[in-house]
Amino acid sequence: MTNKNSKLSIETRIAQALRYLDPKTGSIIPPIQTTATYARDADYKVRQPYWYRRDGNETTVHAEAMISNLEEAKETLLFSSGMSAATAVIDTLNPNAHVVIPRAMYHGVLNQFQAYERKNRLQISYYEAGNTEELARVIQNDTELVWAETPNNPDWAITDISKAADIAHAHGAKLLTDCTATPPCATKALDFGADISMHSATKYLNGHSDVTSGALSVRNQDEFWEAIALNRKLQGTVLQSFDAFLLIRGMRTLYLRYERSTQNANRIAHHFEQHPLVKKVLYPGLANHPGHAIQAAQTGRMFGGMMSIITTGTQQTAINVARYCNVFYPATSLGGVESLIEHRATVSGSDFPVNQNLLRLSIGIEDVGDLIDDLEQALERANT
Repeated sequence: MTNKNSKLSIETRIAQALRYLDPKTGSIIPPIQTTATYARDADYKVRQPYWYRRDGNETTVHAEAMISNLEEAKETLLFSSGMSAATAVIDTLNPNAHVVIPRAMYHGVLNQFQAYERKNRLQISYYEAGNTEELARVIQNDTELVWAETPNNPDWAITDISKAADIAHAHGAKLLTDCTATPPCATKALDFGADISMHSATKYLNGHSDVTSGALSVRNQDEFWEAIALNRKLQGTVLQSFDAFLLIRGMRTLYLRYERSTQNANRIAHHFEQHPLVKKVLYPGLANHPGHAIQAAQTGRMFGGMMSIITTGTQQTAINVARYCNVFYPATSLGGVESLIEHRATVSGSDFPVNQNLLRLSIGIEDVGDLIDDLEQALERANT
C-alpha cells in the first residue's frame, strides 16, 4: 500500500513533524518521553530497538527521522552536542589513522584532532579549505578520513563536495562534511557523494539557541557507522528527551527561518561590500566570492545567513564594533533567530589562523533595516 504522505513535499513533512498525529489523543505535537529504562514484554522480549536511555527513545528517534528525511539519509544519530558527534567519529578511527583536515575550521573540532595527534592516536595532513587540488596532493593511500567543512568557518571558503568525495574514495577514505552553516534544506551533502553528513544541530536545525546537539547522517550503514553508534551508546552522549523535543519544534520552521536569514544576509552583504570602514565582506552569496558558483550549485542559491566582515583600523577597532552593537548580540554561536556578532580571534585564541580584524556575523530574522543601522552606528563609533 502506498503511503499517501510520501507524496507530500519535504517542506510540508518537516513543518508537520513528519505528519505526526497521536492515534490515541489526536495530539499533533510529538511527546517528551523521559523514561530511563524499558520493561520487556511477557515473553521477555525487547519491545523496541532501544531498551535503555543510552540507546535512544521515541522523542529522540522522531527528531532523527526528521533529519533523515531532510538529508534523504538511511539513518541519523543525534548526540548531546556537535562536539560529541565529531568526537565520536574521531574516536572510532583506527589507532594511528591518517586524516586530512582543513588548516582553519571550527576551532573546537580542530583542537580535538590535534589533541588526538599529540597522544599519537592519529596523524594529520592539512589542506587549505576549498582547495581540492591541495587536498589531492596531501591525501595518502592509507588515509581513513577526509574532513571538509563547507562553508568553512570563519572565512566561508567553499569546498566542492563532489570533487572532495572523488578524491577521498579514490584513496579508500571516507568523506565527512560539516555543513552546519548550510543545513539540509539547502545542502544535502550525501547527494554530492559525502559518506557522512554532520551538523551542529545547535545551530540552524534548532534555530532558537536553547539546545546543544550534533547530528550525523549516512546513506550506508557499514561497520564504521555501527562503531560510531556503539561509541555513542557506551559514552552516553545520545541527545536527551527534552532537547530532542525542542529540536523537533525548531526544525518545523527551518525552511522559513533559513529563507529569511538568507534574504537578510544578502541585503547586508551588498550594503557593506563597498563600505569605507569595511575592508572586505566574506559571503558566498556575493558574485566576487571565489566559491560563489560552487555554493550556488550546492545550495540552490540559498547561501544562508553566515558572513564575516574585515574592518579597517586596528584589532581593537574590530572588537569595539562588536562592543558597540545594540541589536546584534556579542555572542558565540550561529543559526538562531537572533543576530550575533563576534570577534573571531578573541574567541578562537591567538594560535588560530584568522585575520585579527575579522568579525563573524550570524544574521537572524529581524528587520534588516535595524541590522544595517546597528552595524553602521557601531562602525562609525568604533572609528571615531
